[in-house]
Amino acid sequence: MKTLGLIGGTSWHSTIEYYRLIHAYAAQFLDVSQNPNLLIYSQNIQLMREQNIPKINKTYLEIAHKLECAGAEAILICANTPHMVYKYVQPKINIPILHIAEAIGREAATHGLKRLGLLANKPTSKGSFIPEYLSEKFGIETIIPTEVVIAQSHHYISTELTQGVFSDASKAFYLEQIQVLASAGAEGVILGCTELPLLISPKESPIRLISTTQLHAQMAVDFIFGKLEL
Repeated sequence: MKTLGLIGGTSWHSTIEYYRLIHAYAAQFLDVSQNPNLLIYSQNIQLMREQNIPKINKTYLEIAHKLECAGAEAILICANTPHMVYKYVQPKINIPILHIAEAIGREAATHGLKRLGLLANKPTSKGSFIPEYLSEKFGIETIIPTEVVIAQSHHYISTELTQGVFSDASKAFYLEQIQVLASAGAEGVILGCTELPLLISPKESPIRLISTTQLHAQMAVDFIFGKLEL
């Protein structure tokens, strides 16, 4: 069993969900008296809210080094947006970062999906770290919503979802946007905020939902038990 380092805190609600899911999925390999070896570094979400990219890169690199020195054999970032640091941090450490887009791409490939919509906050929607990875490694096209939709999505995520508020208004908004993306040709929709799967269930969507949290957590467990080929 390998030791995995988790970088959490963005938000603490999502970190708890990752921790819960990793333990739940690990049960397929362990008996009830055991649990996986995890190292967790939970930081202040304010770092991401400031969107000072050099500071974010520097901080995540420092954390990754601490986890590596503590014995982590891979890093899992417990949120979508902080994967913006991947290209900066990965070349500077000696252990792999399990990229969330790798989990997305593998799931999409399993179902033959080549066009995916993306619902997320502003940095994730406008960043290249998910669409570029999916395009280069899996040949998947990512459909990005309009600026107005991105702004509204960012509002709900930053002021409600990451603070544990799951309102009827936010749910109605995201269900409507899933319909819009489906009409634009999306074969599935990436729920690119860790809290979104807590708001929207697959049975409520007309097309396949790609729940990054669950897929990423399963990828983590596969690594821990040597079932993941990188």
